Amino acid sequence: MTNSSTQPTGMRGFVIVWIGQVVSMLGTGMTNFAVSFWIFQQTGEATALTWAMFFFMAPSVLFSPIAGAIVDRSNRKMVMIVSDLLAGVATIILLSLLAVDSLQIWHIYLANLIAGAANAFQFPAYSAAVTMMLPKEQYGRAAGMLSLAGSASGILAPAFAGALLGPLGLVGIMGIDVATFLFAVFALFIVHIPQPEVAPEGRTGQGSLLQESAYGFRYIFERPSLLGLQMVFFFINFLAMFGFAVMVPMILARTGNDEIALASVQSLGAIGGVLGGLLLSTWGGPKRKVNGVLLGMVATSILSQALMGVGQGVFIWATAAFMGQFIIPVLNGSNQAIWQAKVAPDVQGRVFAVRRLIAQITAPVATALAGPLADNLFEPAMQPDGALAPLFGWLVGTGTGAGMGLMFVISGLIGVAVGLGGYLFPAIRNAEDLLPDHEVVLQTAVLTKRLNELTEQRQVLMQAPATPQNQAALKAISLELRQIGADFPAAMRKP
Repeated sequence: MTNSSTQPTGMRGFVIVWIGQVVSMLGTGMTNFAVSFWIFQQTGEATALTWAMFFFMAPSVLFSPIAGAIVDRSNRKMVMIVSDLLAGVATIILLSLLAVDSLQIWHIYLANLIAGAANAFQFPAYSAAVTMMLPKEQYGRAAGMLSLAGSASGILAPAFAGALLGPLGLVGIMGIDVATFLFAVFALFIVHIPQPEVAPEGRTGQGSLLQESAYGFRYIFERPSLLGLQMVFFFINFLAMFGFAVMVPMILARTGNDEIALASVQSLGAIGGVLGGLLLSTWGGPKRKVNGVLLGMVATSILSQALMGVGQGVFIWATAAFMGQFIIPVLNGSNQAIWQAKVAPDVQGRVFAVRRLIAQITAPVATALAGPLADNLFEPAMQPDGALAPLFGWLVGTGTGAGMGLMFVISGLIGVAVGLGGYLFPAIRNAEDLLPDHEVVLQTAVLTKRLNELTEQRQVLMQAPATPQNQAALKAISLELRQIGADFPAAMRKP
């Protein structure tokens, strides 16, 4: 492996990793689009699509605690490389089955299970790596760039997949995906990602793998502000996925399986994500990050989720997708900046993994419920002679796809209440003031340790004979103690 002293690091290294992720996300996005279209063509049901999402999301969330502990124990760069390779293997499995005309729906579920397990390691490893590569001032911009990467692939992936699906077929698109993930692995291989020093929190959390996996829960539950933030995401993610899990089948159902209409909505939505990511990359987010989180939830619930439900054509759907993707980078970037600033780098793998579990455990549940509820309850109820058509037909229309539109509206309105409700809790709205930065905690620990050492030395010298040498040593200790006393208020000052 290349000597770490000659490998790119800092913002330069981050940009290289970021470019690799842009390319890899493009390939993954093309495959996801093509596979989703294939599933709906094969089944014509929302349930099959939502269960494919479920088998990816469930392991990525449920495996998070143990994955976070492994990330903190391991070389984070190698964890990132191995997890990327594992996700690539899942695509290769599907590609091999498709090449021999043996691909079935359950194979996609299995491949998504593997990719989801890999993703459980990717999130804490990437998040912790950014903390080590960049200074605190760049966290918001880094989050914006990562969001921009996803949004850029969201623009190009549906367009490329829609254009290439005919001439290349699903086999060709999956082959492109394999090439792109190899490029991302190469980008990781050539950069240097520093390993963190052990902080007081890290020493406290050391133990067996099971103990270290549980440490993330203890860390968050001991800090009401962090727990409160994640509980808001706990509810909002359920509501968001309850609606957006049925977006693809809703659009295909209302357009007669028009892949161009679906690609247009997804691409135009991703343009909003690009602009939102660019905004966050240059701006860095609001000064009060918690406002970016809570008001972002309110805005996406109204301008994206509810609007998506009332729309009955490509223009409104695309507008709703654009607004949601434009706001989400600020929402997620603000939350990420809070966590990166407040949690010590050497425990971020464990803590961020549990953070993800708490916030997203409801998303696979919502995804699993959304499809069956759409097919068996909401869609029949919103047919012209359905039970709910007289009440909500004026809002979302009636017929095929209207029931899924109603699911969007209901979840969006409840999401507004969740976002505003966060302001009712001081631990949430004042999170940035109540929690010290991890740099402050580390500096305070260093000062405290030195203070104790000097105090012990002074006691020994005061009991010793009053020689000139001892008197000079006492004077030096007194001067250093005064300096520590002056430094302590600065260390504890809130950012």
